[in-house]
Amino acid sequence: MALEPSLRAPLNICVFCSAAELDAVYTDAARTFARLLGERGHSLVWGGSDSGLMKVVADGVQEAGGRLIGISVEFLKNVARANADEMIVTADLAERKAAMLARSDAIVVMVGGTGTLDEATEILELRKHGMHTKPVVILNTAGFYDGLREQMRRMEAEGFLPVPLDKLVSFADDGTEALELLGA
Repeated sequence: MALEPSLRAPLNICVFCSAAELDAVYTDAARTFARLLGERGHSLVWGGSDSGLMKVVADGVQEAGGRLIGISVEFLKNVARANADEMIVTADLAERKAAMLARSDAIVVMVGGTGTLDEATEILELRKHGMHTKPVVILNTAGFYDGLREQMRRMEAEGFLPVPLDKLVSFADDGTEALELLGA
């Protein structure tokens, strides 16, 4: 699923992740991934929050020289990052997801709760139906998404996925592998 070599210029990489304060196993991995994004000149497209894991990723990208493109939602604009390079505020979550997809070249799903899972499944559903061809990588920090990977393998094996799983999504154990899978 890696991008063609001609597309290996800096990308707008959408990251879906939690706005919650999390354990160091997740924040350390997120910080490392964010630093790689920034050092390689990529821009972060994210939910715009200045809290939790979203803040960790935004801080890391910005500190390493990358651009921040925040896409918040009206009811969360009070927690939006003040110093993003761009901040867009949408009317609702559906509009935010659409804007995040439109502004990105590739998607990485990091650890998160139901909101992150909702974002991931919608992006995968759109990809499954050919509504976008952007690569999607699930960053499986500390095995967080092992259960989801297993469930998706079962979906594929039992005929619930009309496309092969490896054409739909890739799983990476760390940020370096995620960027390699994106060709970034």
